[in-house]
Amino acid sequence: MKAFFIIISFLFFFQFASGQDSTSASKASVVQADTFYTKRKANRAALYSAILPGAGQVLNRKYWKPPIIYAGFIALGLSIDFNNRNYQTFKKAYLYRVDGDSTTVDAYEKIYPDANALLVRKDYYRRTRDLMWIITSGVYLLNIIDAYVDAQLSDFDIKIGRAHV
Repeated sequence: MKAFFIIISFLFFFQFASGQDSTSASKASVVQADTFYTKRKANRAALYSAILPGAGQVLNRKYWKPPIIYAGFIALGLSIDFNNRNYQTFKKAYLYRVDGDSTTVDAYEKIYPDANALLVRKDYYRRTRDLMWIITSGVYLLNIIDAYVDAQLSDFDIKIGRAHV
């Protein structure tokens, strides 16, 4: 723990200990102010997107991105619902099949005479549902990362011309 604080202090010291000459001090302060503003805007965009997906993209004036984000969330939500309903159906059918009671009959008795076939389908829909939750989390994180990177690069200036050799 002590070594951690020493390393952090060391990095903090060298971050602010870089020397500048007096002629570039005003230029550096303008660049620092622009960098501070860009970083602040990027953090705000990431926070907005974390609170409400797509809000960071609206802050960055990329109005075409939120409909794509929400279409992805809707498609993933429908997929999660579909897989969850099928998982519950096959789970119930499998439990009816293996409970040992002849009065409980599942709807798939003629289609899948073997209980293992029900188990395979139940596991398939459970795995697919869980995968869709993971992909939804990834889309959410990509939404935040996109807002942050877009805000960082919004002030990036590209000079086009011949290279000086």
